Amino acid sequence: MSSETSIDFRGIISGARNDGEYNKIVQVIPYAQLIGMELFDMSTLAGKLQPIFLMPKNDHNIGNPTLPAIHGGVVGGFMETSAALHLLMTMETQAVPKIIDFSLDYLRAGRHTDTYTSCQVWRQGKRVANVAINAWQTDPDQPIATARAHFLLVQD
Repeated sequence: MSSETSIDFRGIISGARNDGEYNKIVQVIPYAQLIGMELFDMSTLAGKLQPIFLMPKNDHNIGNPTLPAIHGGVVGGFMETSAALHLLMTMETQAVPKIIDFSLDYLRAGRHTDTYTSCQVWRQGKRVANVAINAWQTDPDQPIATARAHFLLVQD
């Protein structure tokens, strides 16, 4: 019989909001741990929290060793995870948003270097949120990929 450890995710979210340590939320997501994701910066713009996420250079994330370039699936997973975490960090709810759909545009090769994402919530209703995500490496004005995601906001 295997034993499972139960994570008090709602407690972690609440605690992170109370003490401002939002990286605690990132650290309990298994996929975020796998790709080495972390919260790079948490600033405030026009009274709203604006997290920027980092996926550090990691040999395990390489998809094309010839270039070398980050695997497209890793870039997509990083962007989707960033959007969900952005909603968790900026919304009042403590329930994890559920992905409805995700549309990704690859604009240039993701080289073997640090990669960043930022998100913008275009519309948030009571049940659905629409999030735009940009991924870049050296210059935010030259993204390697852009995406749009719709999330179902689960009621507590």
